[in-house]
Amino acid sequence: QVQLVESGGGLVQAGGSLRLSCAASGRSFARYGMGWFRQSPGKERAFVASISWNGDSTRYADPVKGRFTISRDNAKNTVYLQMNSLKPEDTAVYFCATHIIVYSDDAPESGDDYDYWGQGTQVTVSS
Repeated sequence: QVQLVESGGGLVQAGGSLRLSCAASGRSFARYGMGWFRQSPGKERAFVASISWNGDSTRYADPVKGRFTISRDNAKNTVYLQMNSLKPEDTAVYFCATHIIVYSDDAPESGDDYDYWGQGTQVTVSS
């Protein structure tokens, strides 16, 4: 049974920073790419960032480029999302997910390419 547990969310003022963590268990974490997605009330789930199994490939959604950084520590079975210069529009529930394909050099943006999801962590950015 694969489990993904996000943490690190909270309330922060605009311009502030947060670091989200996603701890994985039940699968060979190091073999799979990982992604972060977010969902705001009334909106569809949106891609935020992704990283390949070995960290060589990353992708970012345009709204977060230059502000967010995805990274991973395969020894700790954990993927991170460092979020800087936060804006009120970044307010959402953030989810991590595992890529379907093992050892893929791709870091896909579509949620359809991910099979296991965490429960999410709330990020609220006040203006």
